Amino acid sequence: MKVLVIGSGGREHAICWALNKSKKVDKIYCSPGNAGTDKIAINANIDVLNFSNLEKFIKKERIDLVIVGPEKPLVNGIVDFLEKRKIKVFGPNKYSSQLEGSKTFTKKICDKYNIPTAKFKIIKNKNNLSKILKTFSLPMVVKADGLAAGKGVYICYHEKDLRIAIDEIFKGKFGLAKKVLVEEFLDGEEMSFFIISDGKTFKVFGTAQDHKKVGEGDIGPNTGGMGSYSPSRLENKILEKKILKKIIRPTLKALKDKNNKFKGFLYAGLMIVKGEPYLIEYNVRMGDPECQTILPRLKTDFFEIINSCINSNLAKINIKWSDKKSLCIVLCAKGYPGNYKSLVNIKKLKKILLKKNEFIFHAGTKIKSSDIISNGGRVLNFTALSESFKLSRDSAIKLIKKLNWKNGFFRKDIGFRVINK
Repeated sequence: MKVLVIGSGGREHAICWALNKSKKVDKIYCSPGNAGTDKIAINANIDVLNFSNLEKFIKKERIDLVIVGPEKPLVNGIVDFLEKRKIKVFGPNKYSSQLEGSKTFTKKICDKYNIPTAKFKIIKNKNNLSKILKTFSLPMVVKADGLAAGKGVYICYHEKDLRIAIDEIFKGKFGLAKKVLVEEFLDGEEMSFFIISDGKTFKVFGTAQDHKKVGEGDIGPNTGGMGSYSPSRLENKILEKKILKKIIRPTLKALKDKNNKFKGFLYAGLMIVKGEPYLIEYNVRMGDPECQTILPRLKTDFFEIINSCINSNLAKINIKWSDKKSLCIVLCAKGYPGNYKSLVNIKKLKKILLKKNEFIFHAGTKIKSSDIISNGGRVLNFTALSESFKLSRDSAIKLIKKLNWKNGFFRKDIGFRVINK
């Protein structure tokens, strides 16, 4: 089988790595890919939002299956486009992708189907602010309605912060914004909960904990993710039943009621408050960097799982997991998520020898004249699998120190909630 993976980040490198372990996969392509995928796949420099050119490439190379990594092509309707042309593709269609593409779309489903979530208001201009101040007490959470690469969220403790957040979003900091979501603040612990679905049935696909804030101790602006660990420390059967009953099943029913089947990964960002789950947001793909911690724990052939979804027989697959603890630390370019220098040589990377259960997944990298150089804010993902989160974190940090990349920085406290100092 020939498989094309769409995307260029650490998530896509991890997906290619997992596919590469399958005996049923003969050749992997990645578009556009990065310096890491280049080692195990054929990188194809194609604009993945130009669906017509992508279709020509797929047909030319006789690709059997397409796996879509990032959210933007999904929200733009890549699945609908390829399915109309009889090309097998894994991911949700355009309608279902609104779960991530529009936070107000998801909130309206929560409202109608009694899915537990933070109380909210949708505002269409800055003049609505006075009503908001009468509705909720500070702190409040302000979110851009559309895609914002994990950065369009503000926690506002003062009225001044609230006004700045709403003003920045309406001025287009995260793209064109016609609506802004304002929510009550939920005080609890976050959890990333994943399922995989073939449109008929679904199965749980692991849990993780992401670290969004740029600074140690969870301070500073939001990023696309500074690290993660899997499984979540909150994971247990009682909570899982609540999540499936109160959140996942009602959401899939809402889509079904509109004659839509969800096929792909569904990622529920949750806040757990006194043992009860509340939906913060949905993503319609694997998380990044959560994917880089979940896939190393997977024992079952990843390709067979994806292929079973394409053929609508996921129910026949028994998904098995390692009991080991996985932790990922993201090495970022200095200045991220603000201004940072790119195209910087990562000189020692090729010399680092990885032990069993140690992984380096590339994110913002590319090859230039046989050198590996940085090509983004989040550059490399260092992941380790071991008997404890502490050992995994120690291994990841040791690898980063060996690399000794002067243009990079990282959080040394990833997993602080599960690691005793």
